[in-house]
Amino acid sequence: MGLAAVIVGGGILLSRFMGLFRDKLISLLFGATRESDLYFAAFVIPDLINYMLAGGYFSITLIPFLTRYFEENEQEGWRFFSSVFLWVTFSICTLTAVAFFSASTLARLAAPGLDARELARLAFFLRIILPAQIFFLCGSCLTGILFMRKQFFVPALVSVVYNIFIIAGGLLLRSRGMEGFCWGVLFGAFAGNLLLPFLAVKYGGGFRFSWSIFHPGLKSYFLVALPLMIGQSITVLDQQFMRIFGSFAQAGAVSWLSYARRIMMVPVSVVAQAAGMASFPFMADLYVKGDLPRLYRTIKSALQNVMTLLIPVCAWMMLIAGPTIRLIFQQGRFDAADSFITARLLQVLLVCVPCWGVQQVLSRAFYAKLDTLTPAVLGTLVTVLVIPLFYLMAVHIGAAGVAWASVWALFLYTAAMAAWWKLKAGGEAFSGLFSATGKIVVLTCVALAPAWAAKKAIPFDPHFSPYLSALSEIVLSGVVFGVLFALLSAHFVPELARPFLDRIGPVGRKLLKNRAASG
Repeated sequence: MGLAAVIVGGGILLSRFMGLFRDKLISLLFGATRESDLYFAAFVIPDLINYMLAGGYFSITLIPFLTRYFEENEQEGWRFFSSVFLWVTFSICTLTAVAFFSASTLARLAAPGLDARELARLAFFLRIILPAQIFFLCGSCLTGILFMRKQFFVPALVSVVYNIFIIAGGLLLRSRGMEGFCWGVLFGAFAGNLLLPFLAVKYGGGFRFSWSIFHPGLKSYFLVALPLMIGQSITVLDQQFMRIFGSFAQAGAVSWLSYARRIMMVPVSVVAQAAGMASFPFMADLYVKGDLPRLYRTIKSALQNVMTLLIPVCAWMMLIAGPTIRLIFQQGRFDAADSFITARLLQVLLVCVPCWGVQQVLSRAFYAKLDTLTPAVLGTLVTVLVIPLFYLMAVHIGAAGVAWASVWALFLYTAAMAAWWKLKAGGEAFSGLFSATGKIVVLTCVALAPAWAAKKAIPFDPHFSPYLSALSEIVLSGVVFGVLFALLSAHFVPELARPFLDRIGPVGRKLLKNRAASG
């Protein structure tokens, strides 16, 4: 499971760097303007269609069923897969066609704060991006096969290929505004999300397809997937809420929030999502075998590892939020004022990253037990409750209000999921988690003070050398913070630090050995 997490995390990290380069290109060419706002808003409707069919969860919900059918009989497994694939393809093609011809109306729902000319441009972007959802959904089914086989390398590359095409489209058609990026989304979805997984499935173990429209397991599968289609969690709508309610704020607000969220999602993706994705096949396998004690220990281990990494990383990222935004985005039409606002929004959003970590692991724990109803119901209730909060804070506070509304929404959802799990399954998965988290918070604060001093000691003036000073602040504070936190954690919480120090080579193992000798 650790190796799988490293593979998935490495792929996600590479993908995130590609995504940052893509957004850097957007900020360079278009800054935080209405044109960039329209591009980000163009994803609201396609993403909602994807969520309606549980697109982000198709590979997850398929894994327990594929595991069961393929273990019983491979031919039966392919019949089940083919049946699901046919129905998914029919459903997404139908919804995409309806949305394509209703793009003008849907544009007004996606960004109600825009004028008529801007809405027409948004509808044009929407029609280009919409067909990509067909490739996303169909590709998710193929990715489920790869996860079932515990083949993680190609799924980790999917987003990398996707982002390469977006960047290429933006560069080749930059004279046509954000339109080039939209075409890049379409072709990138086909190449990265559909073609690549298909080739991996075919040549990584074989692919068999039959025109099996109905299968006995189809009903059971859709009953499990149905709550994810009906229920809309704040974790999947968070980005859409930023785009929708950000349109009520000043021009550029959607772009500021999108850039800040892009940076915030790096630790979420590399640590939290990687841990959830890598642990899920193992959790599903343990549940199918009925080994609940090992299932709960696996959940506990995943939660502890996620919190041990996320808390210090997020604290350090808050410290370097300003130089990070300045280094990555401040260039061309994205000026110092844009950097300042985006950095403050990033600091706000980083507050809820540990909640993302807990949610990513817990949601997959529910799915491993074939319980998709609980996360869907809890997520939908929280989403309904926070909609007025998003609107009020957007209208009265602006972009910062939208960011704080996102933080509170994620906190409420995570707390609700944890409370329900403890009520129904007991507290074994959380045993020792709160005390361990408290220790990590204390050690993080101790290591953060010298890192702050190191950041302030940089001799370069950010007004005259903005990029050199930003890079120096990030590197120096990061080295000081990383070394101090590693030393402190190896000495005071070796049981939490061991999974990570063991993997950084002889230095990490020596730290643990010295701690054992002194003990």
